[in-house]
Amino acid sequence: MDPVCDLILPCRDEAAALRTLLPAVPAEFAVIVVDNGSSDGTAEVARGLGATVISESTPGYGSAVHAGLVAATREYVAFMDGDDSFDPAELLPMLEDVRSGRADLAVGRRRPVSRGVWPWHARLGNGLIVWWLRRRIGMTTHDIAPIRISRRDELLALDVRDRRFGYPVELLQKATLADWRLAERDVTYRPRAVGTRSKVSGSVRGTVRAARDFWRVLA
Repeated sequence: MDPVCDLILPCRDEAAALRTLLPAVPAEFAVIVVDNGSSDGTAEVARGLGATVISESTPGYGSAVHAGLVAATREYVAFMDGDDSFDPAELLPMLEDVRSGRADLAVGRRRPVSRGVWPWHARLGNGLIVWWLRRRIGMTTHDIAPIRISRRDELLALDVRDRRFGYPVELLQKATLADWRLAERDVTYRPRAVGTRSKVSGSVRGTVRAARDFWRVLA
């Protein structure tokens, strides 16, 4: 089967996770790993497992995501963390939501597999952002799009400009205001692979930094 969707994984020091994650990606997806300053051989592992690798020297989640979007060539694009906290098979019904025309943007709503996977401070911050977006602009989803699928050209036209952790918040704002049809599906949220760098959800300090980015976008 030829891939119909590019799956973009923004990565920094996630070689350990990619060894498990990449073999599990369904054939419908062609993987683009965006190496955002790794020092653990992330790029080499990704290439060895058949992924396309590009480098993005400007640090930041939004920088890596945008670089992957620009590099993508297929009609559909998907985005997911590269730390093996999500099951790539759960992208398939989301892809069908968009390909069938039921939605312009399909997003995942995290369902932790156990206590502690999603720390209280990260969940609280996420909840406040979502509450504000639902109240302010009538957004219909319940998470800040940790994984998502849309058409590439339409996403580029949306012109999301944040290059830090505010990227998904700006995306949801602009998509809602543009009257995009959003479809939300529950997705399994599991612990990051052992050996990967701690992300925003891994520390209170990281959550505070991300919250600043979120609220800067909302201001």
